[in-house]
Amino acid sequence: MFELIAEQLLNGLQYGILLFLIAAGLTLIFGVMDFINLSHGSMFMMGAYFSILAQKLTGNFLVAVLLAGAGVFALGMLIEVLLARRLYARSHLDQVLVTYGLILLANESVSTIWGSVPLYSGLPEILSGHITLPLGIPYPAYRLVVIGAGFTIAIALFLLIQRTRIGMLVRAGATHRTMVSVMGVNIGFLFAAVFALGALLAGLAGALAGPLLSVQPGMGETVLILSFVVVVIGGLGSIKGAFLAAIIVGLLDTMGRAFLRDLLSSIFSPSVASDTGPALASMLVYILMALVLFFRPEGLIPMQKRA
Repeated sequence: MFELIAEQLLNGLQYGILLFLIAAGLTLIFGVMDFINLSHGSMFMMGAYFSILAQKLTGNFLVAVLLAGAGVFALGMLIEVLLARRLYARSHLDQVLVTYGLILLANESVSTIWGSVPLYSGLPEILSGHITLPLGIPYPAYRLVVIGAGFTIAIALFLLIQRTRIGMLVRAGATHRTMVSVMGVNIGFLFAAVFALGALLAGLAGALAGPLLSVQPGMGETVLILSFVVVVIGGLGSIKGAFLAAIIVGLLDTMGRAFLRDLLSSIFSPSVASDTGPALASMLVYILMALVLFFRPEGLIPMQKRA
């Protein structure tokens, strides 16, 4: 039983890390540019497809992940320059409608190029085994690598935003964009870089999740909904909030799906537990979001208010 709980905790941590990579880009774009990007989930999907393509060309998983990230970064930059920057002054409704159109375009594009049949990239051979953790707990090596890579990216992103001149400009642009522009900073390039950085994070999440999921058109929509939940719980525009919320949501969702039915069976009849357990487990994160919105409408760690 202890091994099962520890394994599910690690699964929840790994899930939360992937959610953070997607939600961080989403909340960064919203926090800096006040731009609602529904197509962000499509960047996650494109990262997975680009990784499969690069893996076939190079035969190296690590190179494939890096190339996938670079490809999605370039795609994000292209979308910002050609489309998104024309929408910054428009209403959120216009932004939602246009970026929803991008979702449809992305899904049709991958269906045309790769087909609608799910693809499986498979685990890299060197990471296909298990590693024995302290207390004799075996755990898949690849999932540990995903956790380690996610934490590394999270720390690098935090240092970039909090400890560098670029991060200072990004934070200043989020609250005093006119003043930053008057000081001579190319605010257009700064916004394009932030948009592409958000796409890069989602693309890396897709490339890392590829061996764990079936890669198919529309796979970005499911994670996009949960990523919005993470952003709302953590606080709009807050990187720290997104990290905390992603870990909480990942653990809650995973542990609920694994143990809630058994927990309910100790109180109710097995048939009632079997019927209500999975349904209630799938609603836990939304119940959590409702509670957070009720008690802390600005999220767990809200960012500084825009001037």
